[in-house]
Amino acid sequence: MSEQPSSSIGRGRLLRMGAAVAVLLALAGYLAAHYTGGGKRAPRCVVVSAAGDGGTYEFGVDQAVNAATISAVGTARGMPERAVTIALATALQESGLRNIDYGDRDSLGLFQQRPSQGWGTKKQIMDPAYSAGEFYKHLAEIPGYTQLPLTDAAQRVQRSGFPQAYAKHEPDAALLAAALTGRAAASLTCGVSEGSGSGDAGRVREALTRDFGREVLAGTGAADDGKSGNTAPDAGGTGSTGGSGGGGDSAVAGDAGGDAAGRTVSVPVAVADGDGGDGDGGARRGWEVAQWAVAQSSVLHIERVVYAGQEWTAASDLGRKWRRTKNAESASGTGTGTGKGAGSDEVLLVMFR
Repeated sequence: MSEQPSSSIGRGRLLRMGAAVAVLLALAGYLAAHYTGGGKRAPRCVVVSAAGDGGTYEFGVDQAVNAATISAVGTARGMPERAVTIALATALQESGLRNIDYGDRDSLGLFQQRPSQGWGTKKQIMDPAYSAGEFYKHLAEIPGYTQLPLTDAAQRVQRSGFPQAYAKHEPDAALLAAALTGRAAASLTCGVSEGSGSGDAGRVREALTRDFGREVLAGTGAADDGKSGNTAPDAGGTGSTGGSGGGGDSAVAGDAGGDAAGRTVSVPVAVADGDGGDGDGGARRGWEVAQWAVAQSSVLHIERVVYAGQEWTAASDLGRKWRRTKNAESASGTGTGTGKGAGSDEVLLVMFR
């Protein structure tokens, strides 16, 4: 093999070094633009452990939307929190909690269900509420599934070629399930992009009934005609449901008169006698709806969620915190944000203008 002159070798090295430097400079420029004001990091959601052990899980807003639907469909069917954990872990493994229209052979959607195997049509499977319902239907047919290891329960539904892969998602799925089923109060927050479009109360009610069932709005009138019912509190802070609306005046603080009309939805929460705010009964249901709304905020353009004396606002620290409302003591009864009181009988959702 002939040897190259040393001068040629030197020029080649310089060219390669120059190309490498150019690539590094381009990458540095992209990162600087992306993170220091020229571009903004995409909004994210965070769920924190209610056990005080420092556990957290950060994920995308698109994933949060799907996770909230999966959880709501499960609880609407009377499935326990363990079932929701299994479903979320399965969807994390199968699709990364994204509603994808491709997969192995004819697999589709959140759970990679196959039309050829009787899971439904392509259109049905690509509907997150439908595909979640099908998963729960099959899970419920497994005797003692709540006592099985998560991998075993998921595998009996999915028949995956990699059954052990579900296990690695269990910790994150458990955190999500605790928040989205309402057991872990004020534990889920999401950022919302600046310039989010205007919200629509009718669309929010539609999404609520899609995921939770029509009874979620029972008693407000909204489930009957999709137009009237609970679109806005009145000037005195009393919702059109006729309740005291302890959180109502906080939810529309700063809104003048009828400015809130058409962009506020109140979701009634039945608080059973003897519910001491231990996470059961009405309080848990309220937090389930409240945190569903936060998870859906990016697509439904929800600006503010108020429940039990606490408030999440999209514009506050990029939606990273739940805060006590001004009338938190009276709204929550105990001041903890989970007790029975004037503000514990409804969840208020306020959309962007």
